Amino acid sequence: MSATAKTTQPIKPTLTSIEGYKLGNVLIEGKTKQVYDLPEHPGLCLLLSKDRITAGDGVKAHDLAGKAEISNTTNYQVFRLLNEAGVRTAYVKSCGSKSFIARKCTMIPIEWVTRRLATGSFLKRNVGVPEGYRFSPPKQETFFKDDANHDPQWSDEQIISAKFELNGLVIGQDEVDIMRRTTLLVFEILERAWQTKNCALIDMKVEFGVDADGNILLADIIDSDSWRLWPAGDKRLMVDKQVYRNLTTVTSTDLDAVKRNFIWVAEQLADIMPRKDHLVVVLMGSASDTSHSEKIATSCRSLGLNVELRVTSAHKGPEETLRIVREYESVLSNLIFIAVAGRSNGLGPVVSGNTNYPVINCPPVKSDNMQVDAWSSLNLPSGLGCATVLYPEGAALHAATILGLSNFMVWSKLRVKQLNNFVTLKKADKELRGVRTA
Repeated sequence: MSATAKTTQPIKPTLTSIEGYKLGNVLIEGKTKQVYDLPEHPGLCLLLSKDRITAGDGVKAHDLAGKAEISNTTNYQVFRLLNEAGVRTAYVKSCGSKSFIARKCTMIPIEWVTRRLATGSFLKRNVGVPEGYRFSPPKQETFFKDDANHDPQWSDEQIISAKFELNGLVIGQDEVDIMRRTTLLVFEILERAWQTKNCALIDMKVEFGVDADGNILLADIIDSDSWRLWPAGDKRLMVDKQVYRNLTTVTSTDLDAVKRNFIWVAEQLADIMPRKDHLVVVLMGSASDTSHSEKIATSCRSLGLNVELRVTSAHKGPEETLRIVREYESVLSNLIFIAVAGRSNGLGPVVSGNTNYPVINCPPVKSDNMQVDAWSSLNLPSGLGCATVLYPEGAALHAATILGLSNFMVWSKLRVKQLNNFVTLKKADKELRGVRTA
């Protein structure tokens, strides 16, 4: 993973190794980091942060002892979260206190900025918009990385017309669309994560790279230089680099205050991952329904859901069915039951009539009895609210949407799934487009 910077020609390293990784040449050196080749690990590189803080395209710059370690910790925690959600990133793992290993990418020289509230430079470029104006959906902007010209704002048309070619991939409309969707996804995942800390993510910037196989990956570093964060949504409590940008003179006391803010951010991220304190219980009316139920369980696990399978019949053993339901109700508060029963489906309705937790019917219908089995699940007695979903994956997705209301990671995995569907269609269309002419 590399970045557009003043140094673009490989230079000999000043360090020889970090955590057992032999360092090759410095591929890129920027204001706040160095990117090293790893000759013994083709396709990977090492990013080493500096104890340096800058603003205004490097016009304002100071040494800040400890910043490299704080930045590396923050970056690790952010990418750990995004990787867990399934976002395609270049980040591989942490390596020492100040560096990390990443997939080697050629960086696309565009900064993608996403804004929830209007503030900062947006107000200067859009006179008349009041500070705090809320964008819904978030506002997205792109800037060409060019320090000499202060990173001018670019339109989609400018990006496409530049015809950037990186590792064999030409950046066109499809690639811009994919990066735009991914940028929005990343922002919304982190926004929801920070909401659990009563902290508002106001705006942030990200960058993308293209790996050796032509894949677009979220790359570079995401730390307190990358966003605006306002605890409790109050600008006066900001804990990001804007505090440093706002300083007209910079004293050691000022730098200590900036550093304390950065440490606070890293500490908040340390335990931001939500607890997996939920459970999807798949109740099947017969062991013959195991195959269908396992498909539900597999789809649940792919979305990060905890799942258990049980066998019980509401017709043949109603007392045991309700005993099983009470067993789970006594220990869990984030609980969903999926009822798998064919023919006369009493399982879902009986459970729904005796619990306040969500119940989803997913009958193992077959082509020769689909209407009868489906109708049995759909034609509920009055006063019951269990849903009916015919396909295993659909039942798992429905359960995930319910659990995602209180678990941002489950919500994030659903959003990533939507993004992956979009990217798959884009790539398929690109391969076929223009194959035949009218």
